[in-house]
Amino acid sequence: MDIRRATARDGKRLTRLVRNSRAYEGPYAPMVDGYRVGPDYIETHEVHVAVDRDGRVLGFYALVVTPPELDLLFVADDAQGLGVGRLLVGHLRERARAAGLDRVRIVSHPPAEGFYLGVGAHRIGVVPADPPAVMWDRPELELPVGERGHPVAPGRYAG
Repeated sequence: MDIRRATARDGKRLTRLVRNSRAYEGPYAPMVDGYRVGPDYIETHEVHVAVDRDGRVLGFYALVVTPPELDLLFVADDAQGLGVGRLLVGHLRERARAAGLDRVRIVSHPPAEGFYLGVGAHRIGVVPADPPAVMWDRPELELPVGERGHPVAPGRYAG
């Protein structure tokens, strides 16, 4: 498995990965209905993809540097449980550190909160529902990205 910077040509594959995610079935489906990861988005943000030996996209993340926030992180349904998400978060930490950040905000899809807590994020609050776009409260987390073994103290974002 390798991680590379996404290109404009990846847009359709990333869009399919988002729209077809089982994590967004049922009441969460309207959140991704019609969602698009376009070339302009890929060029504007730090978007990186995990690919297998055959070049198949297994997952991706999008880091917004200012203000520092994980905007998207998706793993293909059939690649979940293989360590793809943890690999992507590790890469995200490296990219965030390289950008001079010491933490990254995450507004999580509620079912994904456990994953983020498991990779070292901690809950800092709740983002209230914002109908009609988002019909449920979402956990707000913070992921320290300081040097390994040196967690950062809670506080303001760097950058």
